[in-house]
Amino acid sequence: MGAQWKQKGREAGASAKGKLFTKLAKEIAVAAKSGADPAGNPRLQRAIEAAKKASMPRDTLERAVKRGSGADSDASQYEIVYYEGFAPHRVPVIVECLTENKNRTAGSIRGLFKKGQLAAAGAVSWDFAHVGFVEAAKAGADAETAAIEAGAQDFETNDDGSARFYTDPTDVDVVSKALTCVFRPSRSLIPVRSRSRVPVQVDHFERRRSGLCVALLV
Repeated sequence: MGAQWKQKGREAGASAKGKLFTKLAKEIAVAAKSGADPAGNPRLQRAIEAAKKASMPRDTLERAVKRGSGADSDASQYEIVYYEGFAPHRVPVIVECLTENKNRTAGSIRGLFKKGQLAAAGAVSWDFAHVGFVEAAKAGADAETAAIEAGAQDFETNDDGSARFYTDPTDVDVVSKALTCVFRPSRSLIPVRSRSRVPVQVDHFERRRSGLCVALLV
């Protein structure tokens, strides 16, 4: 019985790792469309760093770069598409999807937004802007001081001492490297951030929001 559970655990772990590698390879392929040299392509550099942290095999990583850059005969057809809508309590949401089949993805998103409300393009994007984002664990430094010294434009702290730093999208790598002296950056992204906040009843909202967010993140 114990051996069976161990086998199931290994299979589940292998499946989860396979899904993660597939997701990371897609991101690398899309990023590589703007250039196969990570030194001149910040997005590709971040994607490669994330893949290395996840222990992606080198040949898998290199194959994803070739697919995206067009150097491989199996050139990548993945593209980024955005969907706009509202979570419960009319909280605006933008969903970024990486897909090779827009029709299939559109159908999936419509189904997921039954727990919210899918809207037309432009319905909420006017209230969002792309930002540089660095999430970091505390390493004995004050977040405000670290933000000033690293050149971040804004920051938010969490109860566990970790922090989120915001900056211009073009400066995200510079800020992430500057923070390593006083914080431990865990990831850097260029997401969209809302310019305004919507007041809600937290407990009720969290219960209703969780289903939509979990579904979107899977």
